[in-house]
Parts: sequence; C-alpha cells; structure tokens
Amino acid sequence: MDPATAPVPHYGHGSLADVLPAIAAGQGVPELSTGLALEPADRACVFLVDGMGWEALQAHPEEAPFLHALLGSSGNSTGRPLTCGFPSTTATSLASLGTGLAPGEHGLPGYTVLNPSSGQLMNQLRWRPWTDPHLWQPHPTVFQLADAAGVATCEVSAPHFEHTPLTQVALSGGTFHGRLTGEERMDLAAERLSAGDRALVYTYYAELDGNGHRYGMDSDAWRGQLQYVDRLAERLAGQLPPRSVLYVTADHGMVDVPRTEAARFDFDEDWELKAGVAKLGGEGRMRHLYAVPGAAADVAAVWREVLADQAWVATRDEAIALGWFGPRVDPRVTARIGDVLVAMSGTAAVVATRTEPKESALIGMHGSATSAEQLVPLLEVRT
Repeated sequence: MDPATAPVPHYGHGSLADVLPAIAAGQGVPELSTGLALEPADRACVFLVDGMGWEALQAHPEEAPFLHALLGSSGNSTGRPLTCGFPSTTATSLASLGTGLAPGEHGLPGYTVLNPSSGQLMNQLRWRPWTDPHLWQPHPTVFQLADAAGVATCEVSAPHFEHTPLTQVALSGGTFHGRLTGEERMDLAAERLSAGDRALVYTYYAELDGNGHRYGMDSDAWRGQLQYVDRLAERLAGQLPPRSVLYVTADHGMVDVPRTEAARFDFDEDWELKAGVAKLGGEGRMRHLYAVPGAAADVAAVWREVLADQAWVATRDEAIALGWFGPRVDPRVTARIGDVLVAMSGTAAVVATRTEPKESALIGMHGSATSAEQLVPLLEVRT
C-alpha cells in the first residue's frame, strides 16, 4: 500500500495533543496555543480511559448509555472524535496529551524504540532499560505550566503510577493523589476541582485496555469494563462543582486480531521478514524496523511485497515527510524512529512468538493509523 494513503493525525487542531493546551489557555495559562477550539472553563477535569476508541464506543450503546448520549451535541454536553497521534499507543499518547506536543517533538514515538545512545531497544511504557527521563523528554508538561500560572493542578490515579518515569515526563505538575478504586478516583477528582478558583484535574482508568488485550472487544470481560467506565463517568459528572467542565477521552482505540496464520505474520519464523533487520521495535500493529547498515531500502521493498495490501510501509524519511509523527521531528528524536515503519491497515499484526511471547498472544492490539485505533472521543459535560 502507498504510505501516502495512510491517514495522518490531525495535529494542531484535532489531536489529543491539542486538548490540554486548549483547556489551559482558556484558564489564562500563557504561551499555549492550538487550533482546537474549546469553550473556556474555570475548572476542568480530564478523565482518560485507556483503550476506549471512538468507534468501539459508538458500537456499544447498551453497555455505555451515559457516554453514548454524549457522542452528539445536546444541552450542556457535546462530543466529537479526535485523532490520538501516531503511533496509537499509550506511552506516545500520554506524552502527547501531557506535553501538548506531537510525538516528533516530545520524543516518545512508539511502544519500543531504539535508544541511539545505547543501541538498545527501550520500552517507553515500562521505561526499560532505564534512561534519564528528563534527557529523553525535556519539555515541560502543560500541568507544570498550569501549576506555575496559579491553577490548582493535580493527578488522581492508581498509587503505583506516582513515581514512574512516564508520569514524570508526561503527566507531572501540581500534586499527585493515589487512589485504588475507580469510585475513589472519581470522587476525589470532583473534590479537587473545588481546590481553587481555577483548577485542572487529570484522572485515569486502565482496565478497559487490559481486558481488550487479553480477551478482545467481543468478550464479556471487555463489555463489563465498558459498563463500569460508563458508571464512573456518570458518577464524576454528577459531582461537578459550578463553573466546571469534564472531558472524557482516551489514548487510543483497538482492533481484535484473529488467531489465524493469515492474520498473524510471525517475524521470528519468517526468513524474508527477518532479512536485513537488526532490531524489531514497536508492537504488533505498528513496527519500527531497524535495519543493518545499508539494508533499509531492501527491507522496505521486501516488507511491502510480503504484506502487500495488509500494511502501509514507509521509510523513516517518508514517514517524517508525510507528517506521521507531526509537522516537525526534533533532531534528537529522528534516530529513535525505525529505518522502516510498518503500520497495519486491516486486522492483521506482525507478531514475534519467540522473542515477544506475551505480546504475541494478545487478542486486542493497537498502534496503527486505522480509524478504529486512531479515533478517540472528546466528550464534554459542563456545569
């Protein structure tokens, strides 16, 4: 497939990276700009549900009646889709949300990417092997800018996220409040909105994504989690103080990958795909291929032939020129991006059953540029 036909995220006016700059600018935080227009509110809460794509939410009105009612525009609520950014994966998306920057600038361009300094693949979600977070991502977060401008800023999430490197580089600023249950998080988030005349609160729920990965979106487990998320959002919305807005969004969508050989290209068992590839990064739905010196063009040609109409295959230069990672890629980020990028177009994946056995066994996957993975909701409730 021609990589020029791959959908490009709506950086600058309709992507996840535009949400916090639009909110904080409306609260008087200086030096923030975006083309996304949001009505200002003194108090704002962002509730991010991991893995809740726009299309999946649209397809399940019975499981999520409250959220489904927000998909359109009526009364004090409105909803629209955004693109999460490329790749459509948690570490990249949380960095985009928190910094207000596209991946080419914040520098977390995938699930596992090359650390040029060490020559090792780095898992940017688990931050392994460890590298200095603030050298890897040096830009301030929007939360830090808001806190410095006098906005009462906080994060309400699971306690174990407080000191993670990803939290440091993407979500830090103000205070952190660890709460174990979803109900506790919703109640405290609503309470913290009253902490000042201007407030910015972020809260997060992960288990919908986890159940999608393990059981797929056709499973009772995933549907049950969506029902629970719906109740949490309604609980939070019902407690908003005056002059507040709640935004419910997500970091990416998901697709179910069939458990068939035709849908799962096994890198570890395919000599054609392995030829010329020194390191396999990314994840099943979006691969960074790091070629042996001089082999990048041949690697791209082989993968285009083998995957045919199953993927958009681009060289690093092509992907950057097409804007996959945003309108600008910082020089410090360029070498982190694969020599060749492989974004799956249907419901297939490139797995690695021997070197990535756990990831290869997943049913629900994400990372690519399809609308099922890219489109996330921006749902709004105001008081």
